[in-house]
Amino acid sequence: MSLPLAGTTILAVEQYGAGPFGTMLLADLGAEVIKIENPADGGDMARGVGPHFLEDGSSQFFHSFNRNKRSLTLNLKAPEGREVFHRLVTGADAVLNNLRGDLPAKLGLDYPNLSAVNAAIVCVHLSAYGREGPRADWPGYDYLMQAEAGYLSVTGEPDGPPARFGLSVVDMMTGLMSAFALTSGIIGARATGKGGDLDTSLFDTALHNLSYLATWYLNAGVSQGREPRSAHPSLTPSQLYRTNDGWLFVMCNKEKFWPILAEALDHPEWAEDPRFATFNARLANRSKMTELIDGILSERTTAEWLALLQGVAPVAPVLDVAGALDNPFVRTSDRIAEFKTQDGSQIAMLSGPVRIADQAPEPPLAGPALGADTDEILRRHGYDDRQIAVLRKKAII
Repeated sequence: MSLPLAGTTILAVEQYGAGPFGTMLLADLGAEVIKIENPADGGDMARGVGPHFLEDGSSQFFHSFNRNKRSLTLNLKAPEGREVFHRLVTGADAVLNNLRGDLPAKLGLDYPNLSAVNAAIVCVHLSAYGREGPRADWPGYDYLMQAEAGYLSVTGEPDGPPARFGLSVVDMMTGLMSAFALTSGIIGARATGKGGDLDTSLFDTALHNLSYLATWYLNAGVSQGREPRSAHPSLTPSQLYRTNDGWLFVMCNKEKFWPILAEALDHPEWAEDPRFATFNARLANRSKMTELIDGILSERTTAEWLALLQGVAPVAPVLDVAGALDNPFVRTSDRIAEFKTQDGSQIAMLSGPVRIADQAPEPPLAGPALGADTDEILRRHGYDDRQIAVLRKKAII
């Protein structure tokens, strides 16, 4: 089959992480994502984010969020820039921005401003705190959301300081949420001929990810805290255990796996022991269970236990970033690919997570150079060389 979003055009007024992550996933699936960048300030600020750059001076951070996209420079603050943008909107399916909540309306990026140009246009807004309410004009970033939404209170050891995720998980989840909103909006617009505004925010996504912890507090008054050894709050054994030379994460989150693990550890009697026979019993005796499993696992190395347990019981090694990427399961697959930059060099990056039968993971193109596609896209929308030259002279593009 062809890539599922082939023929879909998205105008992305975006920068940094969350918005670009979401549109990159859409580009991987075949959408034409036209990245709108302001020529007056060097485009997406991510282009300057270090400390690692390619030989051509481009940021490795930028490429990680912008593969398979096109770049068009355009000053949306100028009336002439708005006119150009409106012409692009006539042939687009959606406009996505990840600006501060009060800015989309000011720049004319919302449905009330664009519906006269294209009634079916879908406008997706990814902001820190939403476009309405007392925080609409507040700046906001991933780690702030983790802090206020309670993540730091459930991450790390109980006697340690609050700890954030090691990754910008809120940015990436919100980017994914915006991509979900956008594709949902396009389906609706194609059915009805009418688009609209859809909003996502870092804060709402971070809060929604509390999921069952929120339900527990709202209905049972339980404010979940940190558990030792990164343990699941209610299912066990589901935590870190010590081996002879490190750690092993065991995750028996179904009852059927506990007898299997007990048998593999050469203690089948544990499965029938009243202290451990059910989830509730094991939770009540988790400290004792940790002591017993530590004692057994400490007799062998992590590698030895993995050889015995992987594919039998749900277990995994605890790797650092280098170990995760050098993992043979990763290296012997297409999960890492070489992406071509526009100067002909290559950058190794992770492939997209969505796999399509009988298709390469995505077109192997790295992030675009600033404004690399401006002239071609404008010509496609009816601008001739003279008009393009005038726009460039006026610093509109």
